[in-house]
Formats: sequence, C-alpha cells, structure tokens
Amino acid sequence: MSVEEGLIIGMGNPLLDMLVVGDEDLLSKYGLDANNACLAEEKHKPMYEELVENYVVEYIAGGAVQNSLRVAQWLLQKPRVAVFFGCVGKDKFSDILKSKAEEDGVVARYQYNDTTPTGTCAVIVTGTGNSTHRSLCANLAAANCFTPDHLQVPENLKSIETAKYFYVSGFFLTVSPDSMLVLAKHALEQKKLFTMNLSAPFICQFYKEPQMSAFPYIDILFGNESEALAFSEAQNLGTKDIKEITLKIAALPKLGSSSRIAVITQGHDPVLVAQDGKLTEYVVPQLPAEKIVDTNGAGDAFVGGFLAQLVQGKPMDVCVKCGIWAASEIIQRSGCAFYGNPSFTE
Repeated sequence: MSVEEGLIIGMGNPLLDMLVVGDEDLLSKYGLDANNACLAEEKHKPMYEELVENYVVEYIAGGAVQNSLRVAQWLLQKPRVAVFFGCVGKDKFSDILKSKAEEDGVVARYQYNDTTPTGTCAVIVTGTGNSTHRSLCANLAAANCFTPDHLQVPENLKSIETAKYFYVSGFFLTVSPDSMLVLAKHALEQKKLFTMNLSAPFICQFYKEPQMSAFPYIDILFGNESEALAFSEAQNLGTKDIKEITLKIAALPKLGSSSRIAVITQGHDPVLVAQDGKLTEYVVPQLPAEKIVDTNGAGDAFVGGFLAQLVQGKPMDVCVKCGIWAASEIIQRSGCAFYGNPSFTE
C-alpha cells in the first residue's frame, strides 16, 4: 500500500526534554516518583535551574505525540507523512524543536505564542538495566496555550481533510479538550481513525470528565499497565486485573460502526490487545539488562511503530510487533533517538 503525504495528524504538547541521570535524593527533593509523569507545580520550578547548573543535561526534541510521529516517520522512510499540531513560544527552544522534527520528516505546524516560552520536560533517569526508571515533570508553558482556532487556519484545515488517521495524547486533555473533539468528530463523520493515549495515571485520576467526553470517539486506545490501573480505579471498573481492564476499556460505549481496540503495554511483560470481547497477548522479547540505557520514550516509540504499520494497512499482529521492536530500539539509546535505517521485518 502506498503511503501518502499528510496521512497522519498528531496533536499534543511539543516539549524540549532536559534529560539527566539523577538519583533518589533528587527525586525526593522535588517530590517526584521514579516511574511517573506529572505537571510542574510551583515547588518544581527551581528544579529546571538546578538541572542546568548541577547536571549534564542532554536536550532532546520531545513531547509524547511528536516523539511517536518521529518514530513513525523513521520507520516509513518517507518524509511528510505525519503532520503535528501543538503550541510553542517564539524562542531558541522552538527553533530546536522544529528543526529536529523536520529533520525526522514530520511537518511541524506549530501555533506560536508571543508571550510564553516553549515548554520543557525534566526527564530524570534513575537505576540501571531492567531497573531503569524515568520520572517526567513537564513545564507546559506555551504548550498550554494551544487554541482551537489554530485548526481553522486554511493550511491546517486542508491537512485535517487530507489525513486519514489522528493521534492525540491524553496529556492534551489538560490543554485543549475542545481541539481534541474537533478532530474526533471529524474522524467520526468522515469514517477516519481516531486514536488516543491514556498518557499518565494523573490524567485518568484528575481529568476524568474531558477524558470520558473524548472516549466514545476513540477507535484505538493506547496505555500502559499503571495508566490502566489508574483508569480502572477512576472509572470504578471493579478490577485490578490488567487483562480484565483491557477488555473493559475496549467494551466502553463507542460511536460509529466499528468496535474499539484497546492496546495496553506492560514493560517486558506481554502487550495486551482487546477487541470484541477477545484478548490477545503478544510476547515481548527480553533485552539483556546491560543493553537498556533509558526507558524514556519507550511508550511513544511503541505507538510510533504501531502507527507506521497501521497506515500501511498491516494486520494487528504486525502493528504490535513493530511497536515492540521500536520500543526495544529506543530503550537502547538515550532519549527518543534513532539512527540509520530501521531493520524491522514482519
């Protein structure tokens, strides 16, 4: 199947990742957990300065959706298949983000904010090997300023009409749920695919209302086991069994004629896929501990690998297999980075 330009639209928070190798003391100083994601509060603000002053910081183009699109572009080996919407400031960080995204083949259609700086995300890596953890603390800044009128810009409207697949992060529920619903409703009306990610436990806990307003539109939902547990608790699904939760997520009310697919990753445990009351498990090949450098970006890479096959019309097992392969590649590098030609085979 030939892959056309502009086939995928992603929408999310463009953030410049500030990656450091830290320790438990740094996490406890700022009240952070080893394997979690949160939004920066007042108590976190001094941390960004401290990272720059006291640690070796690696700057990486980030933001969950932008990462997934970059990975998808790498696998597709054809530029401009993916278009990204998000808000940035007019500063050097947004210049870095745009150049990194476009180097990787993504069309960066940023909304620019004159008064707020580009968002950053502290990525603190602790532990080693299979016990490597990452704590994310996002200072959304300009990413928080996205408005639905950006989707009405003629060039962007045209992109929305052209696209057949839409991917939005759950993180975007904190920014502009209205923009998310514009894409979701368009996808439903035009019989296109709308996909979304649970993104973080705190989204499931504290953004239940906007999350559930988007849910009926979701054709494919991605998440990991900790997000699935948080979702189950928040929605009173009555179980802590990840397999049961995956089945229940797929079975929640949905608009349109197709049934929902729920895809839940569990680190090195099998990937769970539920649809129409059926659960399938996909084994994750084990990597030797010494090869694992940084688990940050593994979930983003999984989605990127999955989408790269989905838009080529590949069957579910190939989509999942490619997601697992992409995640495995990314955790062997620092940040969501990749080099050379991909060697994925079906």
